[in-house]
Amino acid sequence: MPYRRLPNTDNSRLKALKSALNKGKNLTPMDLAFKQSSFQRVRSFLPKWEKAITEHKNTYDIQIKNNKEYQKKLKKAKLYISHFIQVVNMAIIRGELQTSVRNYYGMEENSSKLPPLNTEADVVEWGKKLIEGENKRKMSGHSPITNPTIAVVRVHYDHFTEAFKFQKTLQKNHARALNALAELRNEADDIILNVWNEVEETYNDLPEDLKREKAQEYGLVYVYRKNEIGRISLFKDNESRIFNF
Repeated sequence: MPYRRLPNTDNSRLKALKSALNKGKNLTPMDLAFKQSSFQRVRSFLPKWEKAITEHKNTYDIQIKNNKEYQKKLKKAKLYISHFIQVVNMAIIRGELQTSVRNYYGMEENSSKLPPLNTEADVVEWGKKLIEGENKRKMSGHSPITNPTIAVVRVHYDHFTEAFKFQKTLQKNHARALNALAELRNEADDIILNVWNEVEETYNDLPEDLKREKAQEYGLVYVYRKNEIGRISLFKDNESRIFNF
């Protein structure tokens, strides 16, 4: 025997609520298989649920769309920061700069190892160190590093930090929309459960097959268990053989 399955996704909840609303609009209170109080709950709640789903989808779509451009700017910033440090290290190897120059940038004086640039925080940190360090060097009368210059590094760094802040804002908007949706789920489930219980109770005296058929008109969902599906298929095969004989 199939069992009733309540909605377990936000879209299936939306579908169940819309089915109940349509029935409530199209049938008189006498003909409606669930209570008017439940219909009023559906009608009052559904706009809030639709709005929450729409906002969640929109904030997610905007975040995903923006992420592609954001990743390009992140990659560029990493590249120029890395190249600037490599140029400094190569100048030290050639004897054009002293190892002490690394102190301006917050690097280890006797290490040519590139700092980690694995996360956004790493890029923010090292971009800031290089910009501040190079400005201090130039103010001390030293010749600027070139190819790339710190000005070029800063252009790409600023593009990245602006995109980084914007992406964080989009993430916060999406998280807020997700929380708003989560806060409404229990109410959605409670409304749907009450409506479905009342519908089944209305048709409780009917034979099981007819009861389910009537209930499905209200959006109720019934599913067979795996072992029952196998038996039904076998029954239909046997029935087909009998009628084809």
